[in-house]
Amino acid sequence: MRRASFAVLAAFSVCGWAQVHAQDATDAAPPTPFAVSKSAQLLTGDTWRDGDRTFRLYGVQSCLRGTSAEESNGNKVDCGNASLAHLAALFDSAAVTCQPIGYALDKAVFVVCGAQLNGETIDVGTALIATGYAFAATTAKGKAVNENYLVAEINAKMKRTGLWRKMFQHPVQLLLNKRSEIQ
Repeated sequence: MRRASFAVLAAFSVCGWAQVHAQDATDAAPPTPFAVSKSAQLLTGDTWRDGDRTFRLYGVQSCLRGTSAEESNGNKVDCGNASLAHLAALFDSAAVTCQPIGYALDKAVFVVCGAQLNGETIDVGTALIATGYAFAATTAKGKAVNENYLVAEINAKMKRTGLWRKMFQHPVQLLLNKRSEIQ
């Protein structure tokens, strides 16, 4: 059970558990930007697979699949599926280009991505967090990996945007609690 719990933490890595590595010196070329394929398989609201590679948005934590978000009328939705649906909508409605920046413990490639919408380039992480369907990832000590993402999260929370209109367990807190249990 401990091993399975750790695998879940690695798969949904909060950056404290997922160390970013410099690209291996034996690689011939530095990582280059790539367009996200329309055939990419979305795994969560921050992770997808394309071919044999798994990609994860750096500094972004989606709601965990299997956790609930409850509306004021008592209706419950799967919080993780809500995050995933918004990533899917963004990928479907925009041309998304990503830059690899490192690797997670589970070998997923950390990326930062931009989406072309209405002639503007927007940061995908900021868009998901500002609309209230993703959150600022933190280190194991609870410090935001990206301060700009934390500001976007605080603004979404104050405006009660997206999931912030519902009652839910914050995914970063859930992951930090699981990490404490493992230790």
